[in-house]
Amino acid sequence: MSVEDHSDQVLQRRVKLEKLRAEGVSPYVNRFKPLSTIAEVRNRCEALDGPALESAGVDCAVGGRLMSLRRHGKVTFGHIRDGTGEIQIYLRRDALPPEEYGRLSAFDIGDFLGVSGTIFRTRTGELTVAATQAQLLAKALRPLPEKWHGLRDVESRYRQRYVDLVANPQVREIFLLRSRIIQAIRDFLNARGFLEVETPMMQSVAGGAAAKPFITHHSALGMDLYLRIAPELFLKRLVVGGLDRVYELNRSFRNEGISTRHNPEFTMLEFYMAYADYTDLMTMTEELFRYLAMTILGRLNLTYQGSDIDLAQPWARYTFEDALVRVGGLDPAVLDSRDRARDAAHSLGVSVGKDDHFKLLDKLFEHLVEPRLIEPTFVVDFPVAMCPLAKTRPDDPATAERFEVFIGGRELVNAYTELNDPVEQLRRFEEQMACREAGDEEAHMMDWDYIRALEYGMPPTAGEGVGVDRLVMLFTDSASIREVILFPLLKREQPEK
Repeated sequence: MSVEDHSDQVLQRRVKLEKLRAEGVSPYVNRFKPLSTIAEVRNRCEALDGPALESAGVDCAVGGRLMSLRRHGKVTFGHIRDGTGEIQIYLRRDALPPEEYGRLSAFDIGDFLGVSGTIFRTRTGELTVAATQAQLLAKALRPLPEKWHGLRDVESRYRQRYVDLVANPQVREIFLLRSRIIQAIRDFLNARGFLEVETPMMQSVAGGAAAKPFITHHSALGMDLYLRIAPELFLKRLVVGGLDRVYELNRSFRNEGISTRHNPEFTMLEFYMAYADYTDLMTMTEELFRYLAMTILGRLNLTYQGSDIDLAQPWARYTFEDALVRVGGLDPAVLDSRDRARDAAHSLGVSVGKDDHFKLLDKLFEHLVEPRLIEPTFVVDFPVAMCPLAKTRPDDPATAERFEVFIGGRELVNAYTELNDPVEQLRRFEEQMACREAGDEEAHMMDWDYIRALEYGMPPTAGEGVGVDRLVMLFTDSASIREVILFPLLKREQPEK
């Protein structure tokens, strides 16, 4: 809603604001202490009928936003909503102090009120607060959108999330569920002996993923820094230091495009477990997803964007190359030829540029395979050239012990057996630096301190990253990542006149 859409209403509300101030009434009080939440009032009174409530004489004091208002001569009905629910209020002229009833004309939808009184049931059986006091706590100068029935414009919803949460109750439920998911992740890992830690968000070397970082500058130190693209290398330093099981629910930043699956600032779960390999993490990943489903939904099946997802059944497994051929329908000859991979990419309208063979295979996978992996699927054993931080298979030095998990046509998990050989890691970093010098902005930087850490010795370790935002998308049936991030990044708004 633009400023012009409700300029008259804003003006009327400002007039009321100034009138209250002229009468010596503060439109923004410092303190009101509710004796209970609206949900607590409802829980206490729900089982009582009208006569029982009258006999019990249940008093309450609640605060909340005014969501409806109906004036009928000497009585006024309305509804107020707090963070736990909504309840009707009943304001009668002979039950309120005269000055308070006279100020009801200054009340508007969206104002915050503090209401004290006694609970009763109306003739229709609705729980209601018969007010003996009604105090304006905070005056709303802008009206809620569309007569309070919903904010529809998508960009306005994301930009004005504070209004979206009020106008669209289902949005609030998404973020309540998100909080429960994050708590359940913590419970799952804590129960298995993992320690939650925090690692730097500003780093002198951007590492742990193939991504273009954001650059910032520290004035006092006179040095450029990078917003982290992943916490991986710091978490593995902690394993070197003897913290055998660590995890971080981290904010990471990648200077990439925005889509329904990507936001430049996002939340990841990363955890590392000593004395384990990627096969152990496959088992643990299935356990984690089933635990979350039972904890959050109470069942192991769900629907995502019209597709039925069954987390209970054994998850399908393909090698990376098998997935390209069997799921993506790619000619097996493409696996061994950059020219054929380039031709296949061109035929599908996939950009090629200076990509090497393995980057082309990765793009073909994203285009052909990923959208078709609806049921939970492990894709395992990637070419080592695509995994600069992963250990190779003992029986095949060209293949890395890595897996990704796809559900609903989206990647949710990336994991591997961690490379702990400092000599080999240095060689891989040098290869990545050569790619950077050739123009690959996403190639890994050299991290000499990480090499030094590995030289002190890291036990056999497996590590995993889970996209928390995409996980919430799955469990809330949300099509876009912006639906599950409270304040997604948007283009700069044109200022109001």
